[in-house]
Amino acid sequence: MTHHNRHLVSSDPPSAYGGRRHDVVVVGGGAAGLSGALVLARARRSVLVVDSGQPRNAPADGVHGYLGHEGVPPSELLARGRAEVAEYGGEVVPGTVVAAERAGDGWFRLVLDDGTALLAGRLLITTGLVDELPDVPGLARRWGHDVLHCPYCHGWEVRDRPVGVLATGPLAVHQALLWRQWTDDVVLFRHTGPEFDRAEHERLAARGIAVVDGEVAALEVTGDRLTGVRLAGGRTVPRRVLVVAPRLTARGGLLAGLGVETVEQESGGHGIGRHVPADATGATSVPGVWVAGNVTVLTEQVVGAAAAGARAAAAINADLITEETDRAVAARAKEALR
Repeated sequence: MTHHNRHLVSSDPPSAYGGRRHDVVVVGGGAAGLSGALVLARARRSVLVVDSGQPRNAPADGVHGYLGHEGVPPSELLARGRAEVAEYGGEVVPGTVVAAERAGDGWFRLVLDDGTALLAGRLLITTGLVDELPDVPGLARRWGHDVLHCPYCHGWEVRDRPVGVLATGPLAVHQALLWRQWTDDVVLFRHTGPEFDRAEHERLAARGIAVVDGEVAALEVTGDRLTGVRLAGGRTVPRRVLVVAPRLTARGGLLAGLGVETVEQESGGHGIGRHVPADATGATSVPGVWVAGNVTVLTEQVVGAAAAGARAAAAINADLITEETDRAVAARAKEALR
C-alpha cells in the first residue's frame, strides 16, 4: 500500500523560478539519503531523492556490520530502501544535480543534468565521497575485491590470508597493527610512506609484522585473484590482499554554490581528506542545508550513514514545523487585528 503525503511547505515558492516543489530534496540515494527520505516520508513530508547511481560501495560483495542486513549486497540494500521510500509516497529519480542556488523566501532551486528544475524548502545532501587511490598500476581494478581499506568492512572475509599494507602516509603503522587482528601474516610495504621511528619498528616487530623497503611497482594478478606485490627492484612478495589508505574527498562541489565549503578532516592528528563540517544533526553553516553520511564523516560505515540520515531528517522536520508554527501564529495575530 502506498501512503499519500500532505504538502506542508510554508509559502508558495517564487513564481519567477519555476520547477516542481518539495518540502525536502535529498541529493544522493545511498544509505544516508534513503534513510533520511524514509523518515521524512513517514512524517508526511513531500520528499524527492535525486540519485546519480554511483554508490561508493558498488564494488563490494556485501554490507557488513549493519544489524539485520549482514552480508546483503549493496545494490539489494538500496533497492529495498527505494521501495520503502516509495511505499510512503516519497520519490526517487535518477539524475545529477548540476546547480543549486537560493531562490528567495527560504527556498532552494536545483537544476538537474537533464534541465529539470526543482524547488526545495530544505536540502539534505548525502553525496558521499570519492576514494583517491594510490597510483600503482593494477591497483584500482582490484579495489573492493582484494585491494581493501577497512577491516571492519572486509576483515572477516579475508581472515588468515597473507595481507600487505601499502604505506603512503603517517597512519600506515596503525593500519598494519589494526589488520593484524584478522591475520598473523601481515607485511608492511614502505612504498612512499615516511620513515618509521624506532618505537614503531619495535611495535611492528612485536606483532610479527615484517617491513619491506622499496616502492611498489605493480600488483600481480592470476585468474582474477591477487597473488603478489611487485617491487620496483623486481622482487615479488606473495600476498592475497593489499590494504591501502585512500585520500577521502567529499563530493561537496554542489554545496560550494550555496556557500558551504569543505575542510580537512583529521584522524590521529593527521589529515585523511576533506569533508563538509556540520553539527550533530547534520546542519551545516547555511540555514536550510543538512548533510549526512560520508560527505560529512569520511570514515562513516553504512550503518552509521543510515543513522545519520535518520537524525538529519528528524531535525529537518522539526525545523519545518517551527517555521510553519511561526507562520500560523503570525497569521492568527493578523486575523485578530481585523
